[in-house]
Amino acid sequence: MQTKDSSPPDGGYGWVVVVSAFIVMGLTAAVLKTFGLFFAEIQEHFNELASTISWITSITIATFHLGAPVASSLCVKYTHRAVVIAGGLLAFSGMALGCLGLNMIWMYATTGFLQGLGISFSWTPAISIVSHYFSKKRALANAIASAGECAFAFIFGPFFQWLIGQYGWKGALLIIGGTQLNICVCGILMRPLTSSCHREVTHPEPPPGNGISKTDEEEKSTITHRTFNWMLLRRAKFVLYAMFGILAAMSFFVPPLFLVPLSYSLGIDESWTASLLSILAMVDFSGRLLCGWYANLHLTKTIHLLTMTITLISTSLMLLPLANNYLSLAIFTGFYGFFFGTTVAVHITVLAEVVGMSDFDSALGLFMLIRSTGGFLGPPLAGLIVDMAGDYRAGFYMAGATLVLAAVFLVVLDQFQQRSERRSQTNTKLEKSSLPYTSFHFLKLQKRRYQDHDVVV
Repeated sequence: MQTKDSSPPDGGYGWVVVVSAFIVMGLTAAVLKTFGLFFAEIQEHFNELASTISWITSITIATFHLGAPVASSLCVKYTHRAVVIAGGLLAFSGMALGCLGLNMIWMYATTGFLQGLGISFSWTPAISIVSHYFSKKRALANAIASAGECAFAFIFGPFFQWLIGQYGWKGALLIIGGTQLNICVCGILMRPLTSSCHREVTHPEPPPGNGISKTDEEEKSTITHRTFNWMLLRRAKFVLYAMFGILAAMSFFVPPLFLVPLSYSLGIDESWTASLLSILAMVDFSGRLLCGWYANLHLTKTIHLLTMTITLISTSLMLLPLANNYLSLAIFTGFYGFFFGTTVAVHITVLAEVVGMSDFDSALGLFMLIRSTGGFLGPPLAGLIVDMAGDYRAGFYMAGATLVLAAVFLVVLDQFQQRSERRSQTNTKLEKSSLPYTSFHFLKLQKRRYQDHDVVV
């Protein structure tokens, strides 16, 4: 089977797509990450409990993950460009309407639901199309694109504080919404590849008598690529990787939640505690770029690299509670942030290798949806363990232990893939060895037949 124009460019215009995705990551995930700066202002305005205000962010995160399969299916049916543009408009609408600040239900519907849907419709196709444009350099391209979240989060912290001080929280929301319209510009730059969703497949002519024509095969192939593939849930390799995603998400949301309280419990000053978050963002950014560069050298299989980084994150989280002052806490935080960045840099690349590019859009949406359960279960479970132990360190131990289990699923997946590869290589060798043998004996029989015919004549 030969696929027309199916080879990704691995460069060229693809780097324009990477830069566009870098900006989209910043205008979506980074905005979500720094939205906590509005928390106190909104709480004071509506005079509500903290738990009531926190539902805004919860709804945003839930809609972001739950909307991923919808965004992926729309990418398959239409184009990544169209879905990103729609996401930019939805994100702008959420912020622009949210600045009216009518009541809490209004905030849930606008800065919660609409903003979350806009982030989902922008983030999902942006990270997906990068993988379509790259093959050999896919890990590096994904790492650069995902680094936009760290770079913009580092800038947005002081910028959002300045906006709130100058224009109030309502004016700041409107300005941020206007900034998110740049997602539409990035979407326009995401030129679709013909092989991304609408492949034209040239098949060899089938042997006579099988009842399937070349046109029927092409039509069937087109239909397959233009529908969302829910059957991925029946593939063992995808299920194993989804289990890894659930356990990883359960752990990744815990450290940022308990890092600041742990710092306060150690008697560290508030200003020094705030610097820990800056350290986390900087080393995260470095980890993504360095791991993407290393993965691009193809010295190590990406699934092996991912298993190694997950193991190192687990080790960092297990050691972090041993810190007893600012310096030791900053060092362990730096290790955690760096290895977290390396994991983010390659986990999408591993997903593409597990399912193949023909099903990647569907797989990304399903993976995001399934992974969200870990994000919802992790923080409450860690909070319960902290309450039972009476110590914030217990949350870090729980996160580290969960990541050990996540690494086990990666090891099982790797063994599964290696066994499939060996079986495939064995079948290929058998086919190659049997073909010359069959052809030789066929020609020998034909020669004998003609010789016998000549003798009779």
